[in-house]
Amino acid sequence: MTIERVPTGVSGLDRMLRGGLLPGTVVLVRGAPGTGKTSLAFQFLIHGAQKGEGGLFITFEEFPESLYRDANSLGIDLAALEREGKLHIVFTSPLVLLESLQDPNSLIYRRFMASDVRRAVLDSATHFTRITDDRLKLRQHYTTLVNSLRRERITTLLLAEENRTEYQHAGRGALSFLADGIILLRYVEIESEIQRAIVVLKLRGSDHAREICHYRIAQGGLVVEEAFRGRQAILSGISRRT
Repeated sequence: MTIERVPTGVSGLDRMLRGGLLPGTVVLVRGAPGTGKTSLAFQFLIHGAQKGEGGLFITFEEFPESLYRDANSLGIDLAALEREGKLHIVFTSPLVLLESLQDPNSLIYRRFMASDVRRAVLDSATHFTRITDDRLKLRQHYTTLVNSLRRERITTLLLAEENRTEYQHAGRGALSFLADGIILLRYVEIESEIQRAIVVLKLRGSDHAREICHYRIAQGGLVVEEAFRGRQAILSGISRRT
């Protein structure tokens, strides 16, 4: 049976995902600053816009002008997509977002409905760890977020910081368990050179590639290349020959 897919627009990653994400799923994209999480998000939304699927970028810290600048550096014109009504950028806070997702009259909820949003990006899920120190409350926040997006059948990327302190804090809310998938972007040191590695750690309801692949950030965004060969302990950050 052929399973419907939502391609990310990154051809190498889509191969790893066996064609793309499953519709209506919520996927966590983890990575340290500079690994290309936002670039991947841009590609995901732009690919959807080209297919006639409305997109929404929810940001907690970047003003739209900063996103325009970052996208322009990759050769991507986000402002044009906004003017055409194919993409919407919302600057808000975690608490306002949670309230909005439960209120059909809120601006954000109406954006979901009126614009036929099919793809969304949230930058970043890490901010939820800063509004509570209570493990159960944090899990409730994450559950509200993930279930609201699933209910509307919106395929979503949740961006999250990967540095050790932030990830341990986020882990208390079990976001990795609640998400349908996890894509990890990581710096690795090979022969005294810093390279980038990408791996799909989880994709609920679907097969996916298990290998760890090279990737680079070029004009247009991420380019996923061949798998690492003849190395072990790659995700430790400092690999060695097998």
